[in-house]
Amino acid sequence: MIDEIQNLIVEYTKWLSSHSEAREVGSYVVITTPFLDRHNDHLQIYARKDNGGYVLSDDAYIIQDLQMSGCNLDSKKRRELLRTVLNGFGVQVEDNALVVKAGKHNFGQKKHNLLQAMLAVNDMFFTAAPTVTSLFLEDVTNWLEASEVRYVPSVKITGLSGYDHVFDFAIPKSRKAPERIVQAINRPTRETAEVCAFAWIDTKDARPSDAEAFVLLNDADKAVPTNILSALESYDIEAVPWSQRDRIKEELVA
Repeated sequence: MIDEIQNLIVEYTKWLSSHSEAREVGSYVVITTPFLDRHNDHLQIYARKDNGGYVLSDDAYIIQDLQMSGCNLDSKKRRELLRTVLNGFGVQVEDNALVVKAGKHNFGQKKHNLLQAMLAVNDMFFTAAPTVTSLFLEDVTNWLEASEVRYVPSVKITGLSGYDHVFDFAIPKSRKAPERIVQAINRPTRETAEVCAFAWIDTKDARPSDAEAFVLLNDADKAVPTNILSALESYDIEAVPWSQRDRIKEELVA
């Protein structure tokens, strides 16, 4: 089993490398990644040298794009949630830009963290105020608490690749059930599914052998595409549309 997982990790990193490109723009190097935003544009990271290391940022793209779409991040609750999410990835906000500092020894990890943060913030906060009264992660948190599910929020796990991955919730092992990892995806797309799948296959063998993964996918506005459900389930992840969440309630409570 571990050889199979190692091969999957190698194939993923090869794909990530072969579908990324870098070009110099003034004092910056712009790294174009294979991950797409909601406009189907490739996410880009801006890198510049700084005191013997590097500063990586999204050039304020994610937050400015959300604000232009009607998602106001100025409320106290959303600012607190933004800080919580970014702290999990070790990412800071500077003039609306998502920023990390890296050295040669950890450049790959920091770039990975920033990319995860860009996807997570865009996914969690793509909620125009006139149509959405609460954020999906809040909905999931409230449901877990109302269901009396014991959980640890925002858990960081290091995978076999050496990369850190942040999961929304971890439910400790009990006498009746193994450890369970739960991820909430507000905007189910191929990109968010791929990141989630890689995080799980990279960390699976670092967890107890009977650990399980669940992904709750927001289907409030439209049904989750069957190919996304199938893709997640092919990696032993139980993919559950939010409208069907009660079918896994007993598994999470146990």
